[in-house]
Amino acid sequence: MERIYLDHAATTPMDQRIVDKMMPYFTEIFGNPSSIHSYGREARKWLDEAREVIAGELHCKQQEIILTSGGTEADNLAITGVAMARQHEGKHIITTKTEHHAVLHTCERLEKLGFDVTYLDVDHTGLIHLDQLKQALRDDTILVTIMYGNNETGVIQPIKEIGQLLHDHAAHFHTDAVQAFGTISIDVTELHIDLLSASGHKLNGPMGTGFLYVNERVKLSPQLFGGEQERKRRAGTENVAGIIGLAEAVQLTKQNRREKAVHYGKLKEAMLQVFEEESLNFSINGHPKETLPHILNVHFPGVSIESLLVNLDMEGIAVSSGSACTAGSVLPSHVLSAMYGEEAKELTSSVRISFGLGNEEEHVKQAAHKIAAVVKRLAK
Repeated sequence: MERIYLDHAATTPMDQRIVDKMMPYFTEIFGNPSSIHSYGREARKWLDEAREVIAGELHCKQQEIILTSGGTEADNLAITGVAMARQHEGKHIITTKTEHHAVLHTCERLEKLGFDVTYLDVDHTGLIHLDQLKQALRDDTILVTIMYGNNETGVIQPIKEIGQLLHDHAAHFHTDAVQAFGTISIDVTELHIDLLSASGHKLNGPMGTGFLYVNERVKLSPQLFGGEQERKRRAGTENVAGIIGLAEAVQLTKQNRREKAVHYGKLKEAMLQVFEEESLNFSINGHPKETLPHILNVHFPGVSIESLLVNLDMEGIAVSSGSACTAGSVLPSHVLSAMYGEEAKELTSSVRISFGLGNEEEHVKQAAHKIAAVVKRLAK
């Protein structure tokens, strides 16, 4: 049985070119970048070059990039780091109800420490309303953290407009761009973004790698303590091989980002066309236009998520019920709950399909027909 992987929003297979690029850094260029001898200096040289590649993609300075173990650490460092550094100025934070749990759980922890967090609502398409954000802003607001592109629905928030709104406010603007980075072009200066999180394993790079962009004017309290790595902002010996892989992933993504976006758009259309041809009862969760090209969240009325996922897996089709971090949980999607309400039928009958490396139209059509067959069988 041929298996078809359609869960790239959870993680992506590593590109062989990235694997090849990383190999020498396991056995030949293995020095500690903090060491002053030649082995350390060589590792430091390649580390700095990798940081420069990442900075170039965001149009920022290389010293504004903090290398991390992934998106979760980057989110935690951004939010807690700013909160602790600025708590004497205010303790109000604004976020949304549809953030990744790396953001939501960090905010919940800060609430226990005495911070006041406002959770913005979204409409039925998953978008926030700028008027609501404007009304929520206060003199003591020190941070606004709003996801760029949602990991479950692909919905893209109005980041440019949010940046413009906050440009003359004292609050810093952080965005979790783990799903968006690499898929769409991001200029942090043009968008007035102060902090941005990203992860390597969403880019066909290695797991356990990521970074946090921090504008040089932002004060950040470190959350890991030890050595003086990353300009004293994140202690711990850098994962040189992983960071080389991350930088290579960024480089390769930059070269064919537009072509990939077009390709993923065609895959979406191909899948939806099969659903239509099969006279399938379905609807799409999320905004029809403001969405990442590789994510498709679909509601199949009357079909149990658990049964659908198990049956599709038996057919060799890998899709997801939403965030990989809540896989296996019986709890409904907090994203869909925020969009439709806690009792909405979409919560128990929706799956996320996401495209990436290795997916071609023929495979997607084949998967779509299998999905249609399973949905029809389960709906009876």
